[in-house]
Amino acid sequence: MTPRPYVVGLTGGIGSGKTAVADGLGRLGAALVDTDLIAHTLTAPGGAAMAEIETAFGPAVIAADGSLDRAAMRALAFSDPAARGRLEAILHPLIRSESARQCAAAQAPYVVLVVPLLVESGNWRERCDRLCVVDCPESLQIERVRARSALPEAQIRAIMAAQASRAERLAVADDVIDNSGPLAELTPRIEALHRRYLALAKR
Repeated sequence: MTPRPYVVGLTGGIGSGKTAVADGLGRLGAALVDTDLIAHTLTAPGGAAMAEIETAFGPAVIAADGSLDRAAMRALAFSDPAARGRLEAILHPLIRSESARQCAAAQAPYVVLVVPLLVESGNWRERCDRLCVVDCPESLQIERVRARSALPEAQIRAIMAAQASRAERLAVADDVIDNSGPLAELTPRIEALHRRYLALAKR
């Protein structure tokens, strides 16, 4: 029986820099399993979740190409918590199943499982050997998201309010990587984490 790979759960609030940290660890040799990418595949044209989403929410959240209209779904989900719950009930089991498959198939010293809502939802914590939180001040999260997406600040704050607080994430972290500065400062921190995870995975 093939041993289960060593799994590092990587999380952080919107705009914290999860992708930069995950990509850095991936370049150093970690296998990346990104639940956001899995969700995008599930909600692409012909994606495994689309028929059930259309049944649950109707054509108003379906784009012309048959994919999920993310802006429409985001607006609905953040105005109606029950709608968000229905969407999560469709997507989360599919995401968990596919992420477990990808983790098991990984050929690398360790796996980085990127889960934006790791602290908030389900049993993700139980599936990870270690939990790393990418951290920066909330004001910087807002600044970064506005720069990349042009979302209004009120909508960014609504997204942040639906996530675990900064304090809640830090309280459960095994490792915290500070991403409040430029990329040049982040790189050596990523390299140090990689060395730590290689050592832990060999135990």
